Amino acid sequence: MQTAEIAQRFLSYFEKNDHVIVPSASLVSPDPSVLFTIAGMVPFIPYLNGTVPPPYPRAADNQKCIRTNDIEEVGKTARHGTFFQMLGNWSFGDYFKEGAIGYAWELLTASEADGGFGFDEKDLWVTVYETDDEAAALWQKVAGLPADRIQRMGLEDNYWHTGQPGPAGPCSEIYFDRGPAYGRDGGPAVDDSRFTEIWNLVFMQEQIANVRSKTEFDILGPLPKQNIDTGMGLERVAFIKQGVENMYEIDQVRPVLDRASELSGRRYGAEHADDVRFRVIADHVRSSLMLLSDGVTPSNEGRGYILRRLMRRSVRAMRLLGVDGPTFPELFTASRDAMKSAYPEVETDWARISQYAFAEEETFLRTLAAGSTILDLAVTETKAAGGGALAGAEAFLLHDTYGFPIDLTLEVAEEAGLSVDREAFDLLMKEQRDRAKADAKSRKRALADLSVYSELRGRGETVFTGYTDLETESSVLGILVDGRPAPRATQGQIAEIVLAETSLYAESGGQVADKGVIVGPGFELEVIDVQRPVAGLVSHTVEVTAGEVGVGQPATSVVDAANRRAAQQAHSATHLVHAALRDTLGKTATQAGSLNRAGYLRFDFSWSQALSDATKSEIEEIANNAVHDNLQVTTRVMPLADAKELGAMALFGEKYGDTVRMVDIGGPWSRELCAGTHVATSAEIGLISLVGESSVGASNRRVEALVGLDAFRELAAERAIVSQLTTNLKAPRDQIPARIAELQASLKAAEKKIAQFEAKALGEKLPSLVQSAQRAGSSLVVAESLGTAASADDVRALALQVRERLGGDAAVVALGAEVGGRPVVIVATNEAARSAGVRAGALAKAAAGVLGGGGGGRDDLAQGGGTDVAALPAALGSLVSAVETAAA
Repeated sequence: MQTAEIAQRFLSYFEKNDHVIVPSASLVSPDPSVLFTIAGMVPFIPYLNGTVPPPYPRAADNQKCIRTNDIEEVGKTARHGTFFQMLGNWSFGDYFKEGAIGYAWELLTASEADGGFGFDEKDLWVTVYETDDEAAALWQKVAGLPADRIQRMGLEDNYWHTGQPGPAGPCSEIYFDRGPAYGRDGGPAVDDSRFTEIWNLVFMQEQIANVRSKTEFDILGPLPKQNIDTGMGLERVAFIKQGVENMYEIDQVRPVLDRASELSGRRYGAEHADDVRFRVIADHVRSSLMLLSDGVTPSNEGRGYILRRLMRRSVRAMRLLGVDGPTFPELFTASRDAMKSAYPEVETDWARISQYAFAEEETFLRTLAAGSTILDLAVTETKAAGGGALAGAEAFLLHDTYGFPIDLTLEVAEEAGLSVDREAFDLLMKEQRDRAKADAKSRKRALADLSVYSELRGRGETVFTGYTDLETESSVLGILVDGRPAPRATQGQIAEIVLAETSLYAESGGQVADKGVIVGPGFELEVIDVQRPVAGLVSHTVEVTAGEVGVGQPATSVVDAANRRAAQQAHSATHLVHAALRDTLGKTATQAGSLNRAGYLRFDFSWSQALSDATKSEIEEIANNAVHDNLQVTTRVMPLADAKELGAMALFGEKYGDTVRMVDIGGPWSRELCAGTHVATSAEIGLISLVGESSVGASNRRVEALVGLDAFRELAAERAIVSQLTTNLKAPRDQIPARIAELQASLKAAEKKIAQFEAKALGEKLPSLVQSAQRAGSSLVVAESLGTAASADDVRALALQVRERLGGDAAVVALGAEVGGRPVVIVATNEAARSAGVRAGALAKAAAGVLGGGGGGRDDLAQGGGTDVAALPAALGSLVSAVETAAA
């Protein structure tokens, strides 16, 4: 039974049993404190904890999930994977334990001909929470399970909560017995390798608080409404139904594994270490494909860092299998073809996905080459210093800064006869993880308690009237001061105000929040920010500038009209720039983020190379032509499926409801899903002036533009500069570039002459430098400061000349100079000095330490530098001492 068919059978069964089928949410979690959707219940948390009233009493879904906390175990076990799909059925105050058990048992044991999964009843075991007598009795009553196949487990295994105050309850897990070939008999309590968990039924029936750990918390009492949350692992059911050994061998994953085997020339199943690598590649490539399809792009932080790590682990595994060149064009294509029947977007969006994937592999292969050079130098220096182990700090720098895998560092070091100070490396890694965890905890604490909004959201959605009205009369539904409900807020306080209706736009879709005021009888509130802390609820952060505001009072929201108008111009201009980019670069130049505020727009898009001046001018001209054409801006609210059918552009990673707002500018030329506010016609934008274009990642570019009056003021300022240049240079405007080029050429020629004079002056010092040689141990040493020099190259050339004049005896030349306001030391040694154990790289490094900097290089020629020019004499003196020590 194919994986896609298993999912369809599950959803069809629950649809027949009056469940609303809910599409999978994005892998990108809407909660900023959580990077990804890590479990099937994540999208339903607002309904389960009562923050948002559920729109239906029962639902079912197939939720995409990413979990990377066990990434090191991927490939080693049958059940660890980073991307997985969780089938679930949900009840929000509707059916409870008996219903959940009945549905699960019927679907699992019904024949395949009848739409079930056809599991033999004798192969199924269940666990229940140790005190849940009700569930144990229901398994016997509903499923007819004998008591000896119902096992009781403790809090660690069979009690569920989020780790935060809120709903919780016992759970019941269903296991499949894979048979004696996989381990001991006796049920999941004895061997969870033989007995594989396939479904977990969570019975949310209690409210908990003061959560201290997985097993330590306080139960406050029963929930007002009991909920059902279930999760059935699609990949686990698939490998059982397909008769394969693990999730890496199912139909959606195995093609990548097989392609990796073909590319490497190694057979899967022949050697354990290689098998682990094949499975890592198959899992990580599929996970990366799905993350890219949901709009995540490789970067050095957050979600992008996780994606980058998955992709680089795949490249590393292929290298360990003997393949050094690019493989993603083959591997990602195989994964796309395996996944497209279940997720058509991986094929329809293939141009964008492949662009990111292939560019990331190319970048990392270059990184590996650069890292190898740095590592080779570190190995050489360690061996030259007589060390037997590469410093943990060096290994960490390679890992953290260059993305160079630690296992590759260990391998290279071992080949050179060195070990790596793994203890120091692991300590640095732990410190980094601790910092990351502390940051994550602080963000989680800041956002964890949304329960303060539950009662307010329960009264209904905040009505936004700002599409048509800039002032709206309403009433104060709630007030929060310092994050806690309060009956009133007084003058000087900062508070959150929730209104029944508001004309003030809450920040979303790249458009910043409105400015304005909220006024009422005896009070005035300056609006600082407007946000949606939970779906459907608008909260205004305000400063009480006059009087006192209380819950229940009438209040009128008033938008700053000039600021709103300018923000609308910028937002509509963003849509025009997006359309112009796609016209110019093609359909793969899709939006990756934006910011719109009064007079300014910033637009990120998928593209891997800088735009030429001609391309930027073309984009700017297309967008301004659209302004000139006074295109009609229309908005329509419609089902999401209809909007997609009409070709509306959606922001990757953005979560959309079943009903969306579509914005057209000039009909289908610019058609996007957007909840922002816009001008009525494109002419109202006024003017768009591109002022910047830059990179924001390996495959992302950013354009910035000024809009409306801000654009005019920028162009007026540039006109004034041009006017001043025409006056100062005594040249008409069209001749200014040529005149500037002429001046630059004259300046360059003058600088070249000056450099020649300075080099000649340095050269004249050659005889006196040779005569200054002094004996240090068995070597002749010249250690002199030259004052200022035009470049380090001039100092280096002079040092080599002095070394040549000193003849065949052991000789060391160390010349210091101030170059560009910073101290530089050049050290040169001849063959006789090197034979005596004197090395230029070590000497330069020692001198640089005195200068407050760093240095190094070859044994015969090296350079050091720093920040303290006044320390040059001391640095040269320490170098002479170092020569004496080395010679001794």
